[in-house]
Amino acid sequence: MTMLSVESVSKRYGDVLALDDVSLNFPQGCITAIIGPSGCGKSTLLKLCNGLVKPDVGKVTVFGRPLDYGNLPPLRRRLGYAVQGIGLFPHLTAGENITLLASLEHWPQAAIEQRLGELLELTHLREDQLTRYPHQLSGGQQQRVGLCRTMMMRPEVLLLDEPFAAIDSITRMDIHQQLLKLHEAEPSTALLVTHDIREALQLAEHIVVMISGRVVCSDSKSTLLEHRAGRDPELLLQSLMAGEGE
Repeated sequence: MTMLSVESVSKRYGDVLALDDVSLNFPQGCITAIIGPSGCGKSTLLKLCNGLVKPDVGKVTVFGRPLDYGNLPPLRRRLGYAVQGIGLFPHLTAGENITLLASLEHWPQAAIEQRLGELLELTHLREDQLTRYPHQLSGGQQQRVGLCRTMMMRPEVLLLDEPFAAIDSITRMDIHQQLLKLHEAEPSTALLVTHDIREALQLAEHIVVMISGRVVCSDSKSTLLEHRAGRDPELLLQSLMAGEGE
């Protein structure tokens, strides 16, 4: 079964062609980084995958079936979606933010508490932080809360749209480790939109490079690095964007 793929999709906003005949089959059970300059179509591609955006032409397949735009809620219960700034509800505590969807789905309280405990252990959040509101948490703590909320429902697919762009580099490295730990404990098919090649190389097993709405490279990290050992990451990205070979 194809967990997640797009086939010959194009999307135009007025005179801007955001996606131009893009076809991708995302490797199952691993993290794929989608990287490229601002406006290259990265976020639009991600939004296609959960039905926030509908392609003008082409097909999006999730969990082995074409996306049913008339019945998206059941699909989205199986997806985790996180964006830059995390978007925590300011009137809810950290704990309430994390468990909101599970409560709306009428999980038993015991199941909610068990799942919450698992996530706290994986992300190193403390129980006393659960009673705080988002404005009472540091940026790194908010990121951990956001990751916990994204993972609460045990999603089979993770869609991450530059979720770490707004935090400092030291905190970002720590959050990267938490994400990798979460992914190791609960493998999923994950798409990470980023403009940072170093972040992509640290987190992802597969790399997609986009320019002007088109895919110019889609390959495993190991293959990309095989003949480029020691190359500076920024120079590596420039070579991939230029379509250079070895």
